[in-house]
Amino acid sequence: MIKKPSSLRTFFFSFLATAFIISFGAFTQAENSNQQTSSSLTEVDSKHVCMVTNQLFAKEQIPIEVDGKTYYGCCEMCKEQIKNKPESREAIDPVSGKKVDKAESVIGAAPDGSIFYFESEENLAQFNP
Repeated sequence: MIKKPSSLRTFFFSFLATAFIISFGAFTQAENSNQQTSSSLTEVDSKHVCMVTNQLFAKEQIPIEVDGKTYYGCCEMCKEQIKNKPESREAIDPVSGKKVDKAESVIGAAPDGSIFYFESEENLAQFNP
């Protein structure tokens, strides 16, 4: 005579299996997150960055001259914003906390595509996103 497993036992083993799968997924995600944050930034050419959306592009962006400095935008809307909104031409160096002009800054890209502006190459090297 074969006994059927009790519904409580089935529930218990299902619960354990589900908890294990969720825990393993969270552990794997945490490991991937730690790998990304320990990666260093790559210095990128300003010509490949839209300075309004702060995104890195494979192709060169539209150059915009303002007060003898060259900024870059990805579209006409960004071009107009750079011309007309001075705050779009500035960023905060995440290491020093100082305001930097995007046209004169050192630009770093993280593996996830995030863009950061620095006042020096030393600050870029010190930064750990």
